[in-house]
Amino acid sequence: MLRALLVSASMLVAAAPLQAAELTVFAAASLKTALDDYAKTYEAKTGDSLAISYAGSSQLAKQIEAGAPADVFISAAENWMDTVETAGMIEAGTRHDLLGNTLVLIAHGKDAAPVAIGSDTDFKALIGQGKLAMALVDSVPAGQYGKAALQHLGQWDAVAPEVAQADNVRAALALVSTGEAPFGIVYATDAVADDNVTVAGTFSAESHPAIIYPAALVKDAKPEAKAFLDSLTGPEAKAAFEAQGFTVLGQ
Repeated sequence: MLRALLVSASMLVAAAPLQAAELTVFAAASLKTALDDYAKTYEAKTGDSLAISYAGSSQLAKQIEAGAPADVFISAAENWMDTVETAGMIEAGTRHDLLGNTLVLIAHGKDAAPVAIGSDTDFKALIGQGKLAMALVDSVPAGQYGKAALQHLGQWDAVAPEVAQADNVRAALALVSTGEAPFGIVYATDAVADDNVTVAGTFSAESHPAIIYPAALVKDAKPEAKAFLDSLTGPEAKAAFEAQGFTVLGQ
């Protein structure tokens, strides 16, 4: 009788479902559409829940340095991941380059005229009395890439006073989407996410540093976070990222 009770008890323990993990992901704002899409798939598949905090990579890095409880960090630039890693806040051996992106000039509306981007492009004349929407040019990656591109073209000094700086790239996208700014500089993946803007032109890869999104586990991340990080290079995540125009690097 005792043996039967013990066997029954062990079977109940074996049948009990594992407790789902609650993971916190800090991700660059430009990832929102693709990562939200993939998160639904991952949660349904694993039972884990994902709380994703989107913001400029600089803001997220500073929050992690200050002790914010994140499990995974996905930055839109290597320099902000470098900052967190140098501070000792990244789990050794987990950092890898996940995604690539492209920098574009967007215009308000669905059928805006194309713009040939080159050293002879007069951006100040292009925006006229309006503003050029960009993410914060001294801290947010999209803004830093955009400033570098305009400097490369010899256009930055002329257009800088007309730049409307936003907290992150999605906020810059919103300024153009709503018509508050006629043009903006964002990632190609942001333009895909909004039907109220047109990609007017694409900046050459040589005009700015390579756009790379590194991902890593934050120090003392929950054990389940590694499975999520690893899944970001799997076929389902790859499909979600590529659907928004990202290049998946971490194969």
